[in-house]
Amino acid sequence: MIWYVEVLKKYAVFKGRARRKEYWYFVLFNTLITIGLGMIDGVTGLVSAEAGIGLLSGLYTLAVLIPSIAVSVRRLHDTNRSGWWLLISLVPLVGAIVLLVFLVLDNQPGENQYGSNPKAAIA
Repeated sequence: MIWYVEVLKKYAVFKGRARRKEYWYFVLFNTLITIGLGMIDGVTGLVSAEAGIGLLSGLYTLAVLIPSIAVSVRRLHDTNRSGWWLLISLVPLVGAIVLLVFLVLDNQPGENQYGSNPKAAIA
């Protein structure tokens, strides 16, 4: 949960690097919260058939949109790639697979053009 809060503290920070642990724990907690809010929306009848999403889960998704993009950009920076690589996800199927591989890769050891190694700062 600490990693989730750390990402929210860096709400719109697109500079620097993010460890795999920071990124994937954020994704995990984000998914769990979205599922929980979706269930609450379903039970309380807050789901809109036209929009295909519930009120609470929709508001939550809007609230974490910018932190999600920011941590993804920082994660790409950790692998020494530009944040613009996020746009490859717009290519159907292949783009999502390529982006997933980039996000799973280990960091570039030492400093790179985006900053110092976040693993070295913690260890």
